Amino acid sequence: MRTDHYRYLSKINDPKDLRKLDVSELPVLCAEIRDYIISETAENPGHLGASLGTVELTVAIHYVFDTPNDKLVWDVGHQAYAHKILTGRKEQFHTNRKYHGISGFPKMSESEYDAFGTGHSSTSISAVLGMAIAGQLSGNDTRNYIAVIGDGSIGGGMAFEALNHAAVTKANMLIILNDNKIAIDKNVGGMSKYLLKITSSASYNRTKSRLWNFFTTRRQPHSRIMRFFSNMGNAVKGFILSGSNLFQSLGFRYFGPVDGHNVVDLVRYLQRMKSIDGPKLLHAITIKGKGLPMAEANQTLYHAPGKFDPDTGQRITVRKEGEPPKYQEVFGETILEIARMDNKVVGITPAMATGCSLNIMNEVFPDRVFDVGIAEQHAVTFAAGLASQGYVPFCNIYSTFMQRAYDQIVHDVALQKLPVVLCIDRAGIVGEDGATHQGLFDLAYLRAIPNIIISSPLNVNDLRNLLFTAYRHREQPFAIRYPRGKGETADWKKPFQELEIGKGCVLQKGEKVAVLSIGAIGNQVTKALEIIQQSGVRPTHVDVRFLAPLDVDLLKEIAENHEFIVTAEDGIQQGGLFSAVSEFFSQNHYPHPILPIAIDAQFVENGDIPSLYKEQGLDADSIAAQILSLLSSQSKS
Repeated sequence: MRTDHYRYLSKINDPKDLRKLDVSELPVLCAEIRDYIISETAENPGHLGASLGTVELTVAIHYVFDTPNDKLVWDVGHQAYAHKILTGRKEQFHTNRKYHGISGFPKMSESEYDAFGTGHSSTSISAVLGMAIAGQLSGNDTRNYIAVIGDGSIGGGMAFEALNHAAVTKANMLIILNDNKIAIDKNVGGMSKYLLKITSSASYNRTKSRLWNFFTTRRQPHSRIMRFFSNMGNAVKGFILSGSNLFQSLGFRYFGPVDGHNVVDLVRYLQRMKSIDGPKLLHAITIKGKGLPMAEANQTLYHAPGKFDPDTGQRITVRKEGEPPKYQEVFGETILEIARMDNKVVGITPAMATGCSLNIMNEVFPDRVFDVGIAEQHAVTFAAGLASQGYVPFCNIYSTFMQRAYDQIVHDVALQKLPVVLCIDRAGIVGEDGATHQGLFDLAYLRAIPNIIISSPLNVNDLRNLLFTAYRHREQPFAIRYPRGKGETADWKKPFQELEIGKGCVLQKGEKVAVLSIGAIGNQVTKALEIIQQSGVRPTHVDVRFLAPLDVDLLKEIAENHEFIVTAEDGIQQGGLFSAVSEFFSQNHYPHPILPIAIDAQFVENGDIPSLYKEQGLDADSIAAQILSLLSSQSKS
């Protein structure tokens, strides 16, 4: 979309252009940016709601601070679209999240204005504190260091750790708390209640406004009177909000709450705060989805709504009658069925109830579903505690976020052999969210841990049965990893079947070459084998299903009846199925050549799933070509 019809946005290519404007012109610019984001994301889906809510904050920050000399870090990065538009990527914004396009998140290699790459939550304060301390160590550093963090992310454990550390330093850092009362789902927990208490106190806000107005009119920003009124403000806040002075108790200069959509006032606040040394926090109240009524009214749905009508906000859905459900929907419906069978079954999610479909169980059994906030480490150990008392916890965490709880899986779950069911959603290539969100490492990092059953369903029917099998097993940790998106069949609501743990399934018997796959990539293998059979070769296809324990009896049978082995997985080659099979063949002195179809250790960038599958050689045509090439080379030798 062209921008030449915008009065101000058309002339801004970087923040230097922005700073040429008068403050009075900024509200119109904000309206133009918001319109541009809506127009682009309507056709090219992305993280809409969060970015609409931070337009004024973004403009004010870049207007006041000397970015990129001053360092700015966006926590998670869902809210950074206006930032990208203002920092030289306006003309490339139509490629946002697309294959070979710009990233949907801040990325250091993409722009000097992206001071730190983000994508996972609660990291910004730690990163900015490290930058600020580095500046102090280098000497004569006058730069400003700014972290923008949401009220959901600031409740994460890592953010608390960083706040605790920052408070005892003299780091010249500013935390801007973007408080919109919602992350993806509605925020939960004590921090959310604390922020609500601040924002809803009428007496506090009246006093705050008077103190702030008096405080910000002082002519000498470094004078004793400036420091006096700052300290006086903190004291009054603590008196009015008895027991709710967390930030100032930690040692931060706390200012707010302020209107995060009044760009003129935000500029004034930030200009004054630039002159205050040490750690400080500005609490800004914003509306997620600001400017698009349907997004404001349904903030969870419009976090990332897909395609929609830019004029009305109405989502454009293309789901057809009888279309296969998503894996996530099958998980949600199946967990509810199992929960009806046993009141010891509980569900746990770190702030992703709607995304993983635990909201389905929550509607029926709200007392048995626990949204613990953005706290993956806590979620896993919390599940371990429940399991130790005889409950059956299904802990659902996206693959990329499960990485954050690795120590808890090792120490609190596996070491104690507690029967926690780890439901690893969005495993494998997930598409447009890119390198920070691809679920490529779970098979490899879990296989290194003793005592864990590791499984992956071929299809939604297998997912249903694996969930039931995990419920029935209850002897040790049980991991089930499954992909994002639609399944293969609409006919999935069948009676439960308990699967034999550690046993694979022969999908097609053949000769000469055997393909061992795990998970949903097996469907691409099936299509590939149809292509190969046209050349007169009929390979065997085995759905391994369990990476741990491996079906060693089936592997021995495969080895004795085939000349070549192929492994297929939608994760990294190192440590996963290829490694497991190679180790088994080596230990048992089988000389077979083994071809890995997997992702060589790398970070896969953003793009649509079909394009990324083709790039990584995981689509049916590429799999067929690799197997045929193996057979051809072996016949020549």
